[in-house]
Amino acid sequence: MPRVHKAIDIKAPVGMVFSYVEDPRNATEWIKSMVDVKDIRGAHYNWTWDMAGLELEGESDMVAEIPDQKMVVKSKGSIESTWTFTFEPHGNMTHLDLDIDYEMPASLAGKEAEDLVRKQNERETEIDLQNIKERLERPEE
Repeated sequence: MPRVHKAIDIKAPVGMVFSYVEDPRNATEWIKSMVDVKDIRGAHYNWTWDMAGLELEGESDMVAEIPDQKMVVKSKGSIESTWTFTFEPHGNMTHLDLDIDYEMPASLAGKEAEDLVRKQNERETEIDLQNIKERLERPEE
């Protein structure tokens, strides 16, 4: 099972970062490949994802949550994944750690395709965390 691990420091209080990431309505704003989020019912929602030009659909549920410390989101459908977010407060800054374990879709089978998708997922996860940082560090308008 492929895994992506990335981390970033965000100049924002941990509660603000946690609340932003926790809300699935924000997902299309910070997750580069998230095309759509719909049918939000509490900690459950449906999504459409673009992986290497392949449109995938599924649903996600928050399966564990320790407010302002950790959350785990499991997804199933066209692709299965587990996203584990860990939040560490450092004064008015937050260290955000993200681990993503995912199954490679069968339609992308083959060593070359898998290597390409792994590299793309690594790059996009860096972009995703940078997007959170940019949105939450914006000066008040």
